[in-house]
Amino acid sequence: MANSKTFVGIDVSKNSLHVAVRPDGTRWSVPNTEDGIAELLNRLKTLAPTRVVLEASGGYETTLTAELLAAGLPASVINPRHSRHFAQATGRLAKTDGVDADVLALFGEAILPPVTPLPDKAAQELLALVNRRRQIVAMITAESNRLATASEPIRPGIRAHLEWLRSQCNDLDNQLRSALRACENWRELDRLLQSVPGVGPVMSATVIAKLPEIGTLDRRQIASLTGVAPFSRDSGQYRGSRSVWGGRGGVRHVLYMATLAAIRHNPDIRQFYQRLLAAGKKRKVALTACMRKLITILNAIVRDRTPWQPRSAVPA
Repeated sequence: MANSKTFVGIDVSKNSLHVAVRPDGTRWSVPNTEDGIAELLNRLKTLAPTRVVLEASGGYETTLTAELLAAGLPASVINPRHSRHFAQATGRLAKTDGVDADVLALFGEAILPPVTPLPDKAAQELLALVNRRRQIVAMITAESNRLATASEPIRPGIRAHLEWLRSQCNDLDNQLRSALRACENWRELDRLLQSVPGVGPVMSATVIAKLPEIGTLDRRQIASLTGVAPFSRDSGQYRGSRSVWGGRGGVRHVLYMATLAAIRHNPDIRQFYQRLLAAGKKRKVALTACMRKLITILNAIVRDRTPWQPRSAVPA
């Protein structure tokens, strides 16, 4: 078994891990606990799989992925949409834990997705801080919306909750600043990213935590990874409108906010936006193009390790 190519799919849930192996069709399950993961690792080491594939499952896969990679097993975490579309394309319309594990194993065999890089402890902690801050901001928005229509008896409770949430957000901002200052590389990245008008501490921290590939990809790859690359919809004589989709939503969300600021404060982005509007582009299309331009600027800055300069300041 160890000398043949073996592919493993793991369907992750809160309480259990369902495992399928190709090509022999073996299936088993273990609890999603420390002991269950240890048992799973022991069995997988004897298989020496070519790839172990699992889906991003809202964080339930995080511990397992770290343990797999630390054990030297080639784990790949994929987008659930990709595996679902793959299942439909191969005629697997049923959806159970066992079927899902089978599909992931087949996906690994057919696609051979890249191995997920192993983040160190500091990177995991930074990502946790960034994610928690976004959750807190979402709760602040929700509570603020409730306050606007709440009856008088419940307003004091909402206000007290909002005050607590805002203090939590401030604490997280302080922790993020401390985390970035503690690492020399992150400190330099933060300086480079924030040299671009429109990019603030939230955008910078999010890019560092959620887009570690920045500076290592070309402009098309970084745009696609962020979810701002246009995709064609052409067939025969038909020429459909281009649209963007996919990518890392958490990065795209803060990129949108940063682009709104850049349109006001960054001369290059502002001129680009105005030029697109003058050419008849819709505001949404122009804004998306500016998002793509901003992320490619950030990618080039990190690649070249050179702070931002307006184009008018660059020698011809």
